[in-house]
Amino acid sequence: MRRILLFWKWNKQGKEAFMTEIREATTDDCGLIHALAAEAFPHTYREILSPEQTEYMMHWMYDVESLRRQMTQEGHVYFIAYADGLPVGYVSVRPEGAGKVHLEKIYVLPAWQKKRVGGALFRHAVAYVRRRHPGARAIELNVNRRNPALDFYRHMGMRIDRQGDFDIGNGFYMNDYIMRLDL
Repeated sequence: MRRILLFWKWNKQGKEAFMTEIREATTDDCGLIHALAAEAFPHTYREILSPEQTEYMMHWMYDVESLRRQMTQEGHVYFIAYADGLPVGYVSVRPEGAGKVHLEKIYVLPAWQKKRVGGALFRHAVAYVRRRHPGARAIELNVNRRNPALDFYRHMGMRIDRQGDFDIGNGFYMNDYIMRLDL
């Protein structure tokens, strides 16, 4: 299902409209998701993670083969946001046991942050979960405890449910809050 939204951006001349479209990704989009992640992910974690951990996580989560495996074997469904025809962000969801869906990833290119694209992706993911997983009682998301996006997730209705430190290999950990949105 494609979703087209109209948003406004402001420039020196005033308000200007831009169209945002969100569409479900296919395995043919793995290279595009990788390219978006290569810009958005390091930018997000530049002051939180070491360059070595960022590089490790990029390889672990965003290599084209890893993305393909996520989509074909692990149940991830990705959506890509386009603004005025240009890809600007993505979100991924994955069923996680009885009654729960995990929002795996949601990133927007730095130039498009704070322009309502992230909110559109989040709402699209929630609508998808409600439509495709009617028995789901909650959506959960792991978010680094120092990630400034915490306020965004709170604004979207999520709450901190618990926290954890997860060994991801190579001596690296994810120090996360697990946020929850009850459906």
